[in-house]
Amino acid sequence: MKKVVLAFDSFKGSVSSKEITQTLQRAISSEWEDIDVVSFPIADGGEGTVEILADALGAESVCCTVHDPLMRSFNTRYAIVYDQHLAIMEMASAAGLPLLSEKERNPMFTSTYGVGEMVLDAVQKGCTHILLGLGGSATNDAGTGMLAAMGVSFLDKEGRTVDSCGKTLKSIDKIDTTSMFSSLKNISFTIICDVDNPFCGKNGAAYVFAPQKGASSDEVRELDEGLCHYRELILRQFGKDINLQAGAGAAGGMAGGLLPFLNVKLMPGSPTVLRLLGFENVIKEASLVVTGEGKVDRQTCMGKALQGILDLSKKHQIPVVAIGGAVEAVDELNKRGFTAVFSIQSGPVSLDKSMNKEYTLAHLSQTVNQILRLFFSR
Repeated sequence: MKKVVLAFDSFKGSVSSKEITQTLQRAISSEWEDIDVVSFPIADGGEGTVEILADALGAESVCCTVHDPLMRSFNTRYAIVYDQHLAIMEMASAAGLPLLSEKERNPMFTSTYGVGEMVLDAVQKGCTHILLGLGGSATNDAGTGMLAAMGVSFLDKEGRTVDSCGKTLKSIDKIDTTSMFSSLKNISFTIICDVDNPFCGKNGAAYVFAPQKGASSDEVRELDEGLCHYRELILRQFGKDINLQAGAGAAGGMAGGLLPFLNVKLMPGSPTVLRLLGFENVIKEASLVVTGEGKVDRQTCMGKALQGILDLSKKHQIPVVAIGGAVEAVDELNKRGFTAVFSIQSGPVSLDKSMNKEYTLAHLSQTVNQILRLFFSR
């Protein structure tokens, strides 16, 4: 009996990782009686992380009321493993781009305040460890909104409270932590992200990610100026240069912005999630690992979920085939160690059609079956 592991991230905006692996498992099982198919949906700290980890760890879904990136009240969800006092959450569920319309997206004015409210809700429910996935943020406030919800005050030169958003970072002159909730002192945070960008500068949070969140070129420069100012303020007041921490630019600088205030450990998204899910044990004795995400390109090998899958599979000398809705830099991906890389597109297609769930799942099933014919010819 041959063993094939299906380890897919989501095709964002089209179909979830769980839907992909379940569909492919059915498709393969109906065609190949001699293949043991293992369905293994994955994530790297972004979209889908809570659902996947909650299923694996036996967590219960929890609802709470928070503020969205534009400070409107709404209900969101996270998960708790009660016997471990562990909360699993995605910052995007309180401060993510999908919460805003296209016209509302602008990181100059968005806040992570709701993330802080979500954390406090978990603490009130007895959680002492927060596993927080970063990804898909609509913000560039360096986590000041989250900290404000936790009782931290950000003051200008006149001692007035500054609202927490990207535009106001450069107005902060002093950070007052005297009213920060004491209950947070004994809370540990594991923050997982899939980027290693610095806090500010040309490779930092604003220049690399803010355009995706709706910022113009002038606004990107202003946001970076705010981050640089905030970095200097943190260095002056707390003696910590957050720009030296790899990944500090994740989620609009939230990853770095939390370091001086909370018991935080920054962890790479893909390896951390795969370790929690026990992926290395799952692939033992596998004949093939098939993985994929919406777009497979050179960024795939820069800390994304597929990179973690490739690394562990190579360790056990298991071939890995990657599938994407769109594929670029195939030669580079092959050099990195993928056995082969395939696109599911069989011809020209409109963007709307390519994002259609039924279309994506049908073409994924077709592509996977063709791959299996190559590997396991009857």
